[in-house]
Amino acid sequence: MISSDRELHVTLDRIARFQSQVEQLRSIESNPINYRLSASGFISEIDRMNLEVREYLSVHPSELVQTV
Repeated sequence: MISSDRELHVTLDRIARFQSQVEQLRSIESNPINYRLSASGFISEIDRMNLEVREYLSVHPSELVQTV
């Protein structure tokens, strides 16, 4: 779970890197089945991280619980 703006930016950077990896797979993998097998893990992780980003952004900063 994302708990700070710093973690948000790290997650957004990670999403961008995973998306670039999937783009590269699309351009080099000629077999659709192999592409889906190779890309599915990245796409699942992108979906999971996007959900975390959405959850974090839906909470006002004053509502975040600070952990020590």
